[in-house]
Amino acid sequence: MKTTATSQGVSYLLLLLGAAFFLLPLIWMLSTALKPVEQTMSMPPQWLPQAYEIERDGKRVEVRRSETPLVTPSLLVQAEGSGSAFAVPVAEVVEGRWRPAGGGGQGTVVTVLQAIPASAAAPWSLVYEGKGGRPTALPTAQVTSRVAPRWENFGGAIRDMHYFPRYLGNTLLLCLLNVVGAVSSSALAAYGFSRIDWWGRDRVFIVALGTMMIPFPVVMVPLYSLFRAMGWIGTLQPLWIGSFCAGAFNVFLLRQFFRTIPQDITEAARIDGCSEFRILWQIILPLCRPALVVVGLFTFLGTWNDFLGPLLYLTDQKDFTLALGLQCYQSQSGGTEWHYLMAASTIVILPVIVLFILAQRSFIEGISMTGIKG
Repeated sequence: MKTTATSQGVSYLLLLLGAAFFLLPLIWMLSTALKPVEQTMSMPPQWLPQAYEIERDGKRVEVRRSETPLVTPSLLVQAEGSGSAFAVPVAEVVEGRWRPAGGGGQGTVVTVLQAIPASAAAPWSLVYEGKGGRPTALPTAQVTSRVAPRWENFGGAIRDMHYFPRYLGNTLLLCLLNVVGAVSSSALAAYGFSRIDWWGRDRVFIVALGTMMIPFPVVMVPLYSLFRAMGWIGTLQPLWIGSFCAGAFNVFLLRQFFRTIPQDITEAARIDGCSEFRILWQIILPLCRPALVVVGLFTFLGTWNDFLGPLLYLTDQKDFTLALGLQCYQSQSGGTEWHYLMAASTIVILPVIVLFILAQRSFIEGISMTGIKG
């Protein structure tokens, strides 16, 4: 008994460690989304967003602090035509130029902002007061810190993604159409493969399963040519029309679940005069709600995260989905604002997490009961 309890405890511990390991990227993304931009690439990395303050005239003033300690003794200088400041040894600044040891040449024209005394035993920090404020150097001990999440980063990310409401609306519309199409068409096909006897049924089902082995790149060019001939390139139609043609995986999932329902129920309904469609609608579907939730959830996740489809078929930025809009936002400028990018990524992934939590019970039930009866 004691051995069993110990083994269970070890198993739970390993599961918790595995879950924590796989949650690390998500936690880091959320942490970065709440930081100011200067802390996103700091070394060593810090998990919690910090706010730095100094005391000025008896009041606490929030400042931006460089994560790299300054060298002492040194001079705080600013390169000509640049807003960045840095510390260099005193001996390397000669006649207004920075000449690094062994660098040679004329050197870089700099402006001396401040002399950092040699007597300081503690490291110094580069501090910026306000937006565009002149940098100063202070002993690190004078700069206090506290945990301060920047929730305004989410609003800034939405503002920077100028068409975010359009991206969200397009994505939700595609998710709705694809879920309706996949669930309805897959349920009809699965009913025909599981509850109706007809010649060659199992052979056709095997052929349908074989289509799962065809990778999308094989059919990508023919599909694009077909949609271009139909004049659908640049519209949302190529991204949802296909869902009304049942997919093999969804059909297989629903067929296996339908087969767990006793045939006596179907036969009794036929004797009472029910049509096949009425049997499906009033008997089979209510009993198979967990499996339908699984199909809908898989379809929603696939549509929400789809990047290649919108990249192929959409041409106007106002028609982009969230996945494509996020990539467009990342590459729209030369420098990436990582705090805004991580905030936008958090906004995109949050509905998926919430949906899975809400549908978790039906999802697990649908997966666990599928395939009980072959």
